[in-house]
Amino acid sequence: MITPSDDMIPVFAATELKLHPDEYSIVSLSVEDQGKALELFKPLDPFCSVTVDSDEVSLILKAGDWGILMDDFHDYEVEGPYRVITFDIVLDLGLVGYLSVVSAVLAEAGISIYAVSTYLRDHILVKSGDAPRAMQVLGELVERNSTTN
Repeated sequence: MITPSDDMIPVFAATELKLHPDEYSIVSLSVEDQGKALELFKPLDPFCSVTVDSDEVSLILKAGDWGILMDDFHDYEVEGPYRVITFDIVLDLGLVGYLSVVSAVLAEAGISIYAVSTYLRDHILVKSGDAPRAMQVLGELVERNSTTN
């Protein structure tokens, strides 16, 4: 069993888990669609994400929103449905190992993740069918560290 370092125990003890109610899609677009993707994303409600690198534009958005927008794109790959779990705690950018513990405990449970970090918080996407088990495993992690703290 993976355990957090002593300095990380209070961080996990203070972590609140939020399972977003909607299902999400992860989409890969060609870089040529960057402008269109950014424009079409403007009116979307959270949680959504656009990441641009030299080879692709990656989108995370509600599956229903993708269903509406997908006809505007012709060259894409899509995976889903996923659920988003937010670690509702503001994490210091210098904190080392938080997601490695999360990833390890979920890997032990046979659950794959797609991690998304923002300035303040970390989020993971898990396959929709794995969401209840992921919440259970993560809840146990938080609880173990709450009683240790």
